[in-house]
Amino acid sequence: MAKLVTIFGGSGFLGRQVARLMAKRGWRVRIAVRRPNEALFTRTYGAVGQVVPVLCNIRDEESVRAAMSGADAVVNCVNITSKQGKSTFKSIFEDGARNIARLSQEMGIAQVVHISGLGVDAASSSKYVAAKARGEAAVIENRPDAVVLRPSVLFGTGDSFYNRFASLARFGPIMPVIGSRTRMQPAHVDDVALAAVIAAEGQVASGIYELGGPDMLTVREIVEQVLKVTYRRRLVLNMPFWLARIGAGILDAAQYLTGGLFTNRLLNGDQLALLRQDNIVGEDARGFAAFGIQPSAPEAVIEDYLWRFRPSGQYDDIKQSAKNLRIS
Repeated sequence: MAKLVTIFGGSGFLGRQVARLMAKRGWRVRIAVRRPNEALFTRTYGAVGQVVPVLCNIRDEESVRAAMSGADAVVNCVNITSKQGKSTFKSIFEDGARNIARLSQEMGIAQVVHISGLGVDAASSSKYVAAKARGEAAVIENRPDAVVLRPSVLFGTGDSFYNRFASLARFGPIMPVIGSRTRMQPAHVDDVALAAVIAAEGQVASGIYELGGPDMLTVREIVEQVLKVTYRRRLVLNMPFWLARIGAGILDAAQYLTGGLFTNRLLNGDQLALLRQDNIVGEDARGFAAFGIQPSAPEAVIEDYLWRFRPSGQYDDIKQSAKNLRIS
């Protein structure tokens, strides 16, 4: 019988790509999510019955245990960017990660892959980064043989990074940018997913791997890439952190005062803290090379999915081509 992998958060931006690749390589795939009915699209990634979404809440030990029953490998891709009901940074990144690692050890699961993030630091002013760091430590404590992947910001079809800038570029002649000098190494989601699959198959040594793309870019340079691809001419201005902090404070207050009816996914204080620090691979860190992966650069990929933000969408290239026609 084919081996079985349980992917926690397998319907998310990264998790779905991991699931697709695992199925393609012949694995049976169990997608562990809170709302299986919203993950039914993953069933199309393999043959009938090969990919199955199951109910799981990683805050609950018995739920985690059931999701991992009979699994040969586990990949934890669960991620949130803000508090969502009872799902907090602590309950997801720390408690949930600890549950998965500890129970996988008890159940004798051979391979554990944990998705963390570049720049994790338990002393960070960002609650997101600090919780990620403590969760990573909990995984290593319970599963010292685990593979921990620390990707930089992810890009690819459906991302929440390049797509956000492209969406904002549609409005007005000015493009305000926060943390314009902060450096990043955007990693293609497909490359990170492949690294997770190779790790789940036990083809690399345990330990921490930092995954960054081939290009080290400032936030301003990333915005300029977006403007070039979407055919937008905008005046790019740096927004001071003090001014951005006021806006984030208002949005955070709105979420608090509405009891969560309004969820601040635009800009919060934690995201500002993230934009204050570089998100790049360390000089001596193991990275994509250990997996035999040549990472893709954003410039080679983003045009494939950002074309819809052009003034005339898919027709812009046709219009440009028509201008070059000569009627004799």
